[in-house]
Amino acid sequence: EIVWQGAAMQRVMAQLDRVAASETRVCILGETGTGKELVARTIHERSGRASGAFVTLNCAAVPAELIESELFGHEKGSFTGAAGRHIGKFEQANHGTIFLDEIGDMPLAMQAKLLRVLEEGEVERIGGDKPVSVDVRVVVATHRDLEARVRGDKFRQDLFHRIYVFPLVLPPLRERREDIPALVGHFAGQVSAQNGWKPIPFTAEAMAALQSHAWPGNVRELRNMVERLMLLATDGQVDLETVELALPKGGSSGVAASSTFSSGALAERVDAFEREVILAELKRSHSNVSLAAKSLGLERSHLYKKAEQLGIDLRAMRREQESTPE
Repeated sequence: EIVWQGAAMQRVMAQLDRVAASETRVCILGETGTGKELVARTIHERSGRASGAFVTLNCAAVPAELIESELFGHEKGSFTGAAGRHIGKFEQANHGTIFLDEIGDMPLAMQAKLLRVLEEGEVERIGGDKPVSVDVRVVVATHRDLEARVRGDKFRQDLFHRIYVFPLVLPPLRERREDIPALVGHFAGQVSAQNGWKPIPFTAEAMAALQSHAWPGNVRELRNMVERLMLLATDGQVDLETVELALPKGGSSGVAASSTFSSGALAERVDAFEREVILAELKRSHSNVSLAAKSLGLERSHLYKKAEQLGIDLRAMRREQESTPE
């Protein structure tokens, strides 16, 4: 369920309603944690393919050597470890929708094969001897600047034109602060239902403090924070003191006010932004990678990969933390 109240998301939802009923390929753009998969699922559910499957693949989370098998499948014995036939994501999504998240991180060699599928509507399993026709709507998403990656020869221009038909830009949470009360209420209801708790209200002062925070992790971070606040709540409510205790130090400015990503190309700013968010979370978790990954809503392995891409030496940070006297 997409929760919103303000004008920023009203514009997004109007565009979503316009494109959902078509067969147009959609490219969802936005920072990490803004809800790109939720929007993709909503597009599917409001389309003529709603009775079909909605199949997802995070292109950044699958090793380069496995992504072809994940997308197109393989036949038994086609490579070491292929003990049986595997049906790929495209075949699983036949007559439905496939959502390719973080398409900007797809390896170049795989981009060429994806382009062929989009052009011909056929996939070939690894080790297969004939193509398989598929009828699939493709929705993609990325937090990267695809046009900059095309200019840097990191993304194929022909594939870019195939997927970038209808761009849908999701605003970060700091640009839709008017939606925060509705989101908090929604998440609080979810947490209460999951745990069998009575409703826990948020005071007006607590809500104002949440609205003033930068939320570098966007809606995903807010959801985790709501659960944390409800666990910390005293006297049956979440008050300002509880929020100030739980929020990262730095107050309303947060990471979003940093000057390190106030200039340069979008891709460079996004990388700088992600680097600061990860470093800040690692500092708060005392270099505990598992805790930092959980707080950021990432798999531990994904955080290691992301840190490597951004030039963050996790092992050095951990050694430094271990050598620092209490």
